Amino acid sequence: MTPMAMGQLWTNVGSLMATVMFVWAIIQQYFPYHLRVHVERYIHKLIGFLYPYITITFPEYTGERLRKSEAFTAIQNYLSSRSSIRAKRLKAEAVKDSKSLVLSMDDNEEVIDEFNGVKIWWTSSKTVPKTQSFSFYPASDERRFYKLTFHRRHRETILESFINHIMEEGKAVELKNRQRKLYMNNSDTNWWHKSSWRHVPFEHPANFRTLAMDPKKKQEIVNDLVKFKNGKDYYEKVGKAWKRGYLLYGPPGTGKSTMIAAMANFMEYDVYDLELTSVKDNTELKKLLIEISNKSIIVIEDIDCSLDLTGQRKKKKKTEEEDEEKKDVEKKAKEEEKKESKVTLSGLLNFIDGIWSACGGERLIIFTTNHKEKLDEALIRRGRMDKHIEMSYCGFEAFKVLAMNYLDVEWDDSYDKIREMLEETGMTPADVAENLMPKYEGEKTEECFKRLIEALKNAKVAAEKKKAEEEAEAAEKEKEDKEKEEKKKAEEAAKKEEKKDEESSENTKNNECKCNGVATKEVKENGHVEKRRNN
Repeated sequence: MTPMAMGQLWTNVGSLMATVMFVWAIIQQYFPYHLRVHVERYIHKLIGFLYPYITITFPEYTGERLRKSEAFTAIQNYLSSRSSIRAKRLKAEAVKDSKSLVLSMDDNEEVIDEFNGVKIWWTSSKTVPKTQSFSFYPASDERRFYKLTFHRRHRETILESFINHIMEEGKAVELKNRQRKLYMNNSDTNWWHKSSWRHVPFEHPANFRTLAMDPKKKQEIVNDLVKFKNGKDYYEKVGKAWKRGYLLYGPPGTGKSTMIAAMANFMEYDVYDLELTSVKDNTELKKLLIEISNKSIIVIEDIDCSLDLTGQRKKKKKTEEEDEEKKDVEKKAKEEEKKESKVTLSGLLNFIDGIWSACGGERLIIFTTNHKEKLDEALIRRGRMDKHIEMSYCGFEAFKVLAMNYLDVEWDDSYDKIREMLEETGMTPADVAENLMPKYEGEKTEECFKRLIEALKNAKVAAEKKKAEEEAEAAEKEKEDKEKEEKKKAEEAAKKEEKKDEESSENTKNNECKCNGVATKEVKENGHVEKRRNN
C-alpha cells in the first residue's frame, strides 16, 4: 500500500470516529431518557455480537457501600501470588512482623492468568468522581474494582469452577499472610479514609500462659473460648447470632486489658477498640458495626465512664427556654451539644444483641469497668454480657506465674511469707509485677523478693491506716448523726410542749370568755328587770 493510500485510509478512519463520537454526543445530550435507554441497549447488543469476550466486575464494596465485598478481598489475595510474576506495576505491604512483603497489582494494571488451559485477563481499575475539588487527600467516593475478562465459549468453566477456585485460593492466601490488626473508630467523618475504622498491626505479646490468674479460673475461660470458636453449628441450631459477651470488672491494675490481648492472641482475632464518645449517634454506631469483620473482638473499655447512658434520655435542653438576650450563650451551648455523643442506652443495647448485631459472625464483645455496680442491669444481663469475669487482687497462684515470668523462679524460701502477706493485703498484679521486675542488670532474685515483701508490708500499713481513718470517719459521722437525731428529737419534744402550752392557754381563754358571757347576760337580765320595775 502506497503512503498516499495509507494516509487516505487513516483520514477515513478519523472521519468515521469523529462522526460516531458526534452522533453519540447528540444522543446523550438531546435524546429523551427512555429513547436513549433503547438506543444504548441495541448498541450493547451489537457490540456483544461483534466482541466475543465477557467481562465480570467485582466492586470493592457491596450493599450501598456499607460493607467490603468478600469476593473483592479474596481476588486481591489470589492475585497477590500471580501479579508478582506478571504485573509491571506493583504495590508492596509488609506483614508478619515486617519479615516478608506481600505484592499486589497497582491501580489500572492488567495481568494474564490461566486456568485449565483457559486464558483470563485480570484488570485492577478505579473510578474517580466527575466533579473534582482541591484537596490534600483522595476523594472519599473513589470506587475500586477488579475486572475478569474471558472468551464466551469458556463461560461454563469460569462460572462453575474458576470463581469457586479463586475464592478458596484467596482465603488460603489470606490465612497464610494474615496479620492481625488493632482498629480504632474515626472521630471525624471528613477523614480521608473511606472506612470508619483505622488500624495498626496488633503486636501485643500477652497470652494465657503468662497471664497472672488462678489456673482453674484461667482454664475455665480458655474452655469457654474454645467452645465458642467451634460452636458455629450449635449457634445456628439454637437460633442465636454467633457472638458472645464478656464483662471484665475489678480494680485498676488487675489485668483487664492484658486479658483482652491474651484472648485475641488465643483466638487469632482482630481487635476493634470502640470509643463511644467519638460516635455521634445510634446510626453511626450501626455503620461501625457493619464494617467490623468476622473473627474479631469488639472492646469498649471503662464502659461506666464512656457515656452517661442512663441519664441521656432525661436530658433537657435548657437553651430553648432562655431569653433572646442570651442568644450567644445559647449558640455556644448548641455547638457543644453537637460535639457530644448522642448514643443512647437503647442504641447500645441494639448494637450488642439487636437485629443489626447479626450482621457478621464469630465476634466477641468485651466490656471493662472498675465499678460493676454503676452499670445498668439491662446492659450486663446474661444474653448480652454472657460471662462475667472478676479481675481481683493478686493471689498466691497468680504471684507464682509472675515470679516465673519475671525471674524464672519456680520456688523460693520466701514464698510462704509472701503467701501469708498476699492473703492479708490486697495488691494488684501490676504492683506485684513492678516489684518483681529487676531494676538493673544482674540484680539478684532475693533482692526482688525482699522489695516485694517490703512493698507488701507498706501496703498493709497503708491499708490499716486507711481502715483506721475510715473507721474514725465513720465513727465521727455516726456521732454527728446521733447528735443530729438527738437534737431533732429535742426540737420535736420542745415543739410538742410548746403546742401543748398553746392549747392549754387557748382553753383557758375560751373558758374566760364563756364566764364573761354569762355575767353580761345576768346584767342584761337585771337591767331588764330594773327596767320593768321602773315601768
